[in-house]
Amino acid sequence: MRSKAVRQFPWRTHRSCGPHLLLLVGLALSPMALSQTADVVFLNGNLWTVDSLLPRGQGLAVAGDRILLVGTDGQVRATAGPHTRVVDLEGKFVLPGFIDNHTHFMSGGFQLQSVDLRHAGDESEFVRLIRERAERLPGRWITGGDWDHDRWPGGELPRRELIDRFAPETPVFVSRYDGHMALANSVVLEMAGITRHTPDPPGGHIVKDEETGEPTGILKDAAMDAVWRLIPPPTEEEMMDAAELALAEARRVGLTSIQDISAAEHVATYQKLKEQGALTARMYCRLPLWRWKELADHTVRAATGDEWIRVGSLKAFVDGSLGSSTALFFEPYVSDPSTYGLPSDVVASGELERWALAADSAGLQLSIHAIGDSANSLLLDLFERIIRRNPGWDRRLRIEHAQHIHPKDFERFARLGVIASVQPYHAIDDGRWAESRIGPERCETTYPFRTFLDQGVRMCFGSDWTVAPLDPLLGLFAAVTRRTTDGRNPSGWVPDQKISIREAIRAYTLEAAYAAYEENEKGSLSVGKLADFIVLSDDLLEIDPGEIRDARVEMTVVGGRVVYRRP
Repeated sequence: MRSKAVRQFPWRTHRSCGPHLLLLVGLALSPMALSQTADVVFLNGNLWTVDSLLPRGQGLAVAGDRILLVGTDGQVRATAGPHTRVVDLEGKFVLPGFIDNHTHFMSGGFQLQSVDLRHAGDESEFVRLIRERAERLPGRWITGGDWDHDRWPGGELPRRELIDRFAPETPVFVSRYDGHMALANSVVLEMAGITRHTPDPPGGHIVKDEETGEPTGILKDAAMDAVWRLIPPPTEEEMMDAAELALAEARRVGLTSIQDISAAEHVATYQKLKEQGALTARMYCRLPLWRWKELADHTVRAATGDEWIRVGSLKAFVDGSLGSSTALFFEPYVSDPSTYGLPSDVVASGELERWALAADSAGLQLSIHAIGDSANSLLLDLFERIIRRNPGWDRRLRIEHAQHIHPKDFERFARLGVIASVQPYHAIDDGRWAESRIGPERCETTYPFRTFLDQGVRMCFGSDWTVAPLDPLLGLFAAVTRRTTDGRNPSGWVPDQKISIREAIRAYTLEAAYAAYEENEKGSLSVGKLADFIVLSDDLLEIDPGEIRDARVEMTVVGGRVVYRRP
C-alpha cells in the first residue's frame, strides 16, 4: 500500500498566517473598511468572542465570508445598506464555530449507515443487532459496530461463536468503539487465513483460546490489517453519501471546521463537495505519515490549501488504546500483569523515526497518536531529537490523545512546544473502568487537562468520532465536570483535573485553530476572520456546568451562510 502515488489536486499554497491576512485585518479595522456595506448583519445576540481584545458583543456584520464588525447593535446596524439581510439572534448565546481536532470523519459517515452496537447493553443485544442486519442484507459485509464490552455484565470480550450461528455465510467484522480491536466471525477468519498457527504480526495480537489455541475472533491493532484489506472499497457514490451524512451531523452539533484523519480518496471527496458548493465544514486533512515523500515531492507543506481544504499534517501511531489493553505503559497493566501494552509496528521497525525526521525536514506537520505514559514519553524523546537535528521552523508538533502522562513529562510538553491534542469525552467514558486497567495512581495524571494548562502546555479539544460522540457540547461537559457516563462520579472523576468552561471553549475554538495554523483565520469572532459561528440555546458561561450537555445548537453559520437551523 505504501507505494501508491498520492492523487494530485490543484492545491493552492496558502499559509493562514501569511502577510496578506494581516493586511486584511488592517483594512477591516480602518475607516475605509468600516464604510463597507455588510451583506448580512446578525443582531440582538449575546456574543462570547474568545477574543481577549473584545470578549463581548451584541451583533456582528458580515461582508462576503468574513467578519466586518463585532460590536453593539447600533454599531452593527450602521454597516447595513438597503440590500443587507438582517438576522435576529433573539438574545441567544453566540460562539465561534467549534473546531474538532481529531475525527475519522468519513468513517463516521459510513458508521451512520452501518450496524450500531455502541449501546448494546449485553451480549444478547449485540447478537440481536448483528442477526437483524444479516437477515436484512444476507451475504453483504457487516462492518461498523463500536461495541463496548465494558458495558456488559461480566465485561468479557465477545467471541466468534456468538455470531457464527446467525451469520454462517455473511462476513462480519465489527470494531470495538476505540477502533483498536475488532471481532471477526469464522467466515472472515477463514477468508483472512487466520488459524491457530497464525503468529501475531508486529504491533498486533490475535487473541486465542487458552485451552484450544483456536482464534476467538478478536484481532487487536495490526492484526486487523489482514481483514481490512479484504473488505471491498466503497464506490464513489457511497463515499459522497457518507460524507454528506457526516457533514449533516457536523452542522447539527455546531462544527464549522474538522481536523480529519484522512485518506487520499477522502480528500478527493471533500474536493468534489467543495466544487459543488456542498462542503459545509472546513477540512484540515491529516494523511498517513508514510506518504510524506509523495506530499513533499508535490511541494505540499504544513497547511497547504485554501480556507476550505488544507493538507500537510501527517498521522502515525506509537501504540494502541487503553480499552484494548494495547496502550503502552512503563508499568504493566493491573488487569493483566503479563502486558505493558503494544508498541506499533513502525516503532519497532524504526520507520516512525525515519519518516518523522524526513517529514519534519520537508516542512510537514506531525500529528502522532500516543496514549500510554511510555508511548507519550517515547514520542517526546523523538520530538526532542527532531528539534535538535532539523533546522528550526514553526512546526507545531502534536500528540494526538495524550491521555496518560508520566509526571516527569509535563515540563517537556511545555518546553518543546508540543500541542496536547486531546478529546475530553474519553475521560468520562474511560473513567468508568480505567482504574481497573491501570490502578488509581496512574489515573491521577490521566486526561490531565488542568495540569496541561497549569504547566503552560497548549491544549486543543476534539471528539475522536466515531470513538466518541461528535457533539462538542458533550466534550465541554466532560472537561468541566468529569462526571463519568455511568453516573458514579457526580463530583467528577479525578476532579482536580477539571477546567473552567471558558478554558474549555477556547480549547474547542482558538486553540484548535492554532493547532492547524489557522488562528488568524478562525477560532474567535474577530474582525477579518471567517464568519463561522454558532448560536446556542443557553449561555454556557451562566448555566450550571451539569446542564451544558443539555444545551442545543440553534443555528450554524459558515462563511456568513446559515447552514443549519434547529427544527
